[in-house]
Amino acid sequence: MSDPIENVVIIGTGCAGLTAAIYTARSSLNPLVLEGSLPGGQLTTTSEVENFPGFPHGVDGFQLTQNMREQATRFGARFEQALVHSVDFTSLPRKLHLGDRTILAKTVIVATGASPRMTGIPGEKELYGGKGVTTCATCDGAFYRKMEVAVLGGGDSAAEEALFLTRFASKVYLVHRRDTLRASKIMAERATTHEKIQLVWDSVPVEVLGVKEGAVSGLKVRHLKTNAESVLPVKGIFVAIGHQPNTGPFAPPLEVDEGGYFKPRPGSQVQTNVPGVYVAGDCADHVYRQAITAAGMGCAAAIEAERWLAEHGA
Repeated sequence: MSDPIENVVIIGTGCAGLTAAIYTARSSLNPLVLEGSLPGGQLTTTSEVENFPGFPHGVDGFQLTQNMREQATRFGARFEQALVHSVDFTSLPRKLHLGDRTILAKTVIVATGASPRMTGIPGEKELYGGKGVTTCATCDGAFYRKMEVAVLGGGDSAAEEALFLTRFASKVYLVHRRDTLRASKIMAERATTHEKIQLVWDSVPVEVLGVKEGAVSGLKVRHLKTNAESVLPVKGIFVAIGHQPNTGPFAPPLEVDEGGYFKPRPGSQVQTNVPGVYVAGDCADHVYRQAITAAGMGCAAAIEAERWLAEHGA
């Protein structure tokens, strides 16, 4: 007996993948959703989400993704714990190799997200997600009103995070290993001249303090030229040294840009260079990286997949 051919296979269960699952399931396409190593995506590490529409008092990140999963299941979406190791998109149906078996699919939606790059210093992992260490100022900045915080990095993302945080924090330390920012000229000028931002030049983070207490109480840094160590009295630490899109098993055949993010076809956010294969969420978005924009892309990918199936008599 030959393997069944799926109408839609969705890879990833963050906001993008789950939204795609809701839409395709509601269209009676009986989607198969493959969960990776972090079911629910990055949002599950956020204790409170205050900027997702429809929740005036905020919502726990894990609960939000759980609600979306239940909504998709209600309409017939099926979930399976599996990792895609490689793909073959050279023929129809598309082939997804899981290691021990191969899944055949008429259409595929890749919503594998992106992983924030972390420093790896002691205390960072222990206090990540609701305990003071985060990778998203837009998501968590409002929790640090009138507190001192630190931003780690020197590029445009770090400068943007620092500037955004000045709306809430009493002081923002911008820690960078060099004596000039790598950010664009205009972003660097804004960051270096802002009265609330204090530049910590030629320095690297050494340790996040507060593990025993369960909340960030400071950041130990080391000056690279003098080796002197000091502690910044911060309550929040925003790691802004970039993201790594989870695109490896799919590129090639799917096109990616210089940063490794999926590169949609011109004029589309979600269509790829392979017909019937779509991308959604942070694996294809290095600009916004928000739960709501990921959900929007998941919706668009689902609609495109449904149209492709209808046009090709599937």
